[in-house]
Amino acid sequence: MTRRVLAPIIGIVTFLALWEGLVRVFHVRKFILRAPSTALGYVWDFRGDYFAAAWVTVQHSLIGLFLALLAAIAVGSVLSTSRFLEHATQPVLTLVQVTPWFAYTGSVVHWLGAGTPPATFMVSLVCFPAFVFATVDGMRSVEPATLELMASVDASRWEVMRRVRLPSATPGLFTTARFNFGLSLAAAYYMEGVNLSNEGLGRIGSRAALSSTAADALWAAVLMVALVGVAGLVALASLQRIVLHWHASHRAQPG
Repeated sequence: MTRRVLAPIIGIVTFLALWEGLVRVFHVRKFILRAPSTALGYVWDFRGDYFAAAWVTVQHSLIGLFLALLAAIAVGSVLSTSRFLEHATQPVLTLVQVTPWFAYTGSVVHWLGAGTPPATFMVSLVCFPAFVFATVDGMRSVEPATLELMASVDASRWEVMRRVRLPSATPGLFTTARFNFGLSLAAAYYMEGVNLSNEGLGRIGSRAALSSTAADALWAAVLMVALVGVAGLVALASLQRIVLHWHASHRAQPG
């Protein structure tokens, strides 16, 4: 347990030290890159504003991520039963995934209004395809012998789904959630800058980006998003170990 706690801390401290060294050793100009010590100092000086904004961004990210997961499990469970439906839906999901979502954020804001709705919608939209792909692949990976066993005891489709297919998909969903969490923070940050609201780290960053004298505020917002991302991934890894304690990837692991 000690190793699991220390490893992320050592990793982020090492990264920040390398970042700090890069800026100082190569004398990087301030308008190009700020040192993390400068950004952290700015966050501390205005910690009330940044912590409140970070909490808003976290809410947008987690709500959107959760909604995307629920929708993906519902859709993926249907697609996993039919190759035809999967092949028909896959191009649409790929289209959603590869289309530059920042190109139509204005339309989303005009449609849903200001504040939280457009932010959570965009997070859900960009995270949805990957969750669907993971759900379909996971539910299809069940051993045929296991399905035969369930059929031999006359298990209902719901029982097969709850006891076999969903647990089979859970490891892949956790792996996808790690990727999607970073994506959700990026989408939330961007939408907060354009959603006609005055909340979130994205709003601080968008305002600072418009001013040539607010680089400290901008890099402080970027650093806060990065730290939130690290904390979220550590929490997600801990949740994964708890939920998947039965899985081979988490049994008898050292450290």
